Amino acid sequence: MFDIIGDIHGCYEEMDTLLQKAGYKTDTEGLLSHPDQRTLVSLGDLTDRGPYNTEVLKFAITNWKAGRLLYCPGNHCDKLYRYFLGRNVKINNGLETTVAELDKLNRKEYTFISEGFKKMVENSPLYLELDRGGLVVAHAGIRGDLIGKTSKKVKTFVLYGDITGETHPDGRPVRRDWAKEYTHDTFVVYGHTPVKEPRFLNHTVNIDTGCVFGNTLTLFQWPEKTTISVDSTLPYVAEKFREPGE
Repeated sequence: MFDIIGDIHGCYEEMDTLLQKAGYKTDTEGLLSHPDQRTLVSLGDLTDRGPYNTEVLKFAITNWKAGRLLYCPGNHCDKLYRYFLGRNVKINNGLETTVAELDKLNRKEYTFISEGFKKMVENSPLYLELDRGGLVVAHAGIRGDLIGKTSKKVKTFVLYGDITGETHPDGRPVRRDWAKEYTHDTFVVYGHTPVKEPRFLNHTVNIDTGCVFGNTLTLFQWPEKTTISVDSTLPYVAEKFREPGE
């Protein structure tokens, strides 16, 4: 039994409230447990834009190391990973909020997060195949013909979605609505593109309900195919919620 949590983006308080609502307990060392032995799964984008990015990172790294959390990276995770490697990344699109928090940490705290996060990314798959292949968790989704494969094309898809290479006038990448054409039997849980409500379509569900943009944070329960959500404490940003393909 799995509980998949959508894009957290530094919203630690909402994450904590949501996990409590779903029945999880956290001990004094920050380790999760569930009375029904459920497993928490993160589909990436742990940080950026929200108010408590380093707290979310500490939580994720601690529980991943202890085998209490399964994880696959999102595009914001990939950028943070490259930042920790010392690559020349632009400190924008939310990364500036995470870097500002990291700069306030002492050396021990910074090392725990930077080294722990790099290890977590390097030892986690691009997407998770769970429940004997009946369930796939991928940050931005995955087409049926790509399941079971790994390549540069697959990495781009699971991190950024089905992008065309074109951009909208405001700079956003143009994305195809891949879920609309999905016909595979494997159920796919993804996020990346904010929606007002969990979007169920053709054996897929988008659970990025835009917590960091003032809507809700959502958890998807498998095999029940039910969702649990909590309200965001942040201001609502209406323009962030567009119909797929817009």
